Amino acid sequence: MNINYLIILFLASATVVFFNTCSGDDEVKLNITHPAAFVVNGLGNSISVINLNDDTKVEDIGLNGAKYPHHIYLSPDKSKFAVAITGVDLSGGHGGHGGSGSGYKVQIINSVTGIIEKEIALAKLPHNAVFSPNGSELWIPQSDTPSHVLIYNTTDWTKLKEITVGHMTSEVTFAADGSKAYAANTDEATVSVINPITKTVETDISVGVTPVGAWPATNGKMYVDNETSKTVSEIDVATNQVTSTINLGFKPGYVAYSDHHSELWVSDSDNGKAIYFKLVGGVWTKDGEIATGADAHAIVFNADGSKAYVTNQGANTVSVIDLGTHTKIKDIPVGNKPNGIVLKQ
Repeated sequence: MNINYLIILFLASATVVFFNTCSGDDEVKLNITHPAAFVVNGLGNSISVINLNDDTKVEDIGLNGAKYPHHIYLSPDKSKFAVAITGVDLSGGHGGHGGSGSGYKVQIINSVTGIIEKEIALAKLPHNAVFSPNGSELWIPQSDTPSHVLIYNTTDWTKLKEITVGHMTSEVTFAADGSKAYAANTDEATVSVINPITKTVETDISVGVTPVGAWPATNGKMYVDNETSKTVSEIDVATNQVTSTINLGFKPGYVAYSDHHSELWVSDSDNGKAIYFKLVGGVWTKDGEIATGADAHAIVFNADGSKAYVTNQGANTVSVIDLGTHTKIKDIPVGNKPNGIVLKQ
């Protein structure tokens, strides 16, 4: 065989090997077919994947150089998730963060392969990005004065609408039944209620100081964590009225409702605990607490209501809690400053 041909063949093979081995972490195709938790590492700039069959971390997903990822939401068909890239560390609190900067974007990631399918570049800081109940739209808050909620078509990623809301909006969420959307206006102490069909603001509801998110519950309510006033405001979805205010005495990191146990869980970011409440005589009353880890943050429950998962930003762990006994089973080491978490089951 001609020696020049052999040299060319060798160089071509070496080139193929070079490009395959030098691809970034974001290009490594995974095969996540097991039930999984996806954990956002705010300072680790990655997504940790936990196998829910044995509650062990199995791998990390890179984010193509993105800095300070925040909360994460799964699409209704569970095929992908959206991660907001804030470009700033929000672990100390959400007030005052917004406006113009750089590196703001939302990444759409395949939940099986871990491949980034789409990046949406943004002009203002996004605290989260949430899919509409039928998955046809992606809603993204833009924290500013005033703020806007951007709505994208998830088929071709064209922008459909901008909705003006309040000042320095943090999270945008949907009620459990999908009938309304809620924008927490952090610097105005209000929550804007949005009709998802007409895409107009129905009303603004006054809540506590520095509201971060209105978190959905299957009991027909939304629960707003107010960082500065250290309270939780209960909003009735049907009437748009605040029906209860829970005085906490600590800065809430997150609120989640366990429909299997009719419990309201609030993360105590000041003391590294998860506090759970029960309705007693129509009043939300503290029923117990569980030490999780420093700067406890997001809380999610698994599908059968047997476990809770809590991210601990200051401990770099996720706590697994037995809901039947209200005891911690284990801590799972993940990345640096884990904040958002979502379960694919």
